[in-house]
Amino acid sequence: MMHLHQELAEGKIRAACAEFIGTIYQRPPLRSSVKRLLRTRRIYYLNVLEINGQDVLFRVGCQAGTYVRKLCHDIGEVLGCGAHMAELRRTRSGPFKEDNTLATLHDLVDAYLFWKEEADDKLLLRYLQPLENGVRHLPQMIIRDTAVDALCHGANLAAAGVLQLHSDIRKGDDVAILSLKGELVALATAQQAAEQIVDAKSGIVADIQRVVLPAGIYPAAWQRKTE
Repeated sequence: MMHLHQELAEGKIRAACAEFIGTIYQRPPLRSSVKRLLRTRRIYYLNVLEINGQDVLFRVGCQAGTYVRKLCHDIGEVLGCGAHMAELRRTRSGPFKEDNTLATLHDLVDAYLFWKEEADDKLLLRYLQPLENGVRHLPQMIIRDTAVDALCHGANLAAAGVLQLHSDIRKGDDVAILSLKGELVALATAQQAAEQIVDAKSGIVADIQRVVLPAGIYPAAWQRKTE
């Protein structure tokens, strides 16, 4: 919820908020954990739900790394009256939504005790989800078993290692690299579009950004160079 520093006409408020839909420039606030460099962020939607005096309740869908308190401040600047964020409620992050994934610390303690004392893991499994659930929103590449260990040792993904992939992958997209068993092996940046990867006979098709699966789980089908 945004609090305006003076009351304004509803039409003016809604018009100002609409101006922020799309790509915006944003500099992190003074109290932030990152360098205060000007950067671009994407606002997918900004819906004003209710206006009560100087309080404006709105729902916003935005790119990761967007500072909503800075967004409120900037809207206030456009309106000419000033504004600040009065309250923030995160309802979604990636594939996780508040209606089926939120849990309090008390919920987790109860789930742990049920599992420890009653051997009942139903609640625990509800709150402790597989890591793979956190990348459901990303396009995927399925790789051969023989390629897994090389990636776990830091190699980039070559065309020969790809078995399946989402057809909408574009160059530069963040992608999830999975094994045939559905295990998350790594996170990567696609170096080619899907149709190019399908036709490729050789070359690097994905630049590995972070390895998730420990090395040694799959047998090595490669040889380390020695001097």
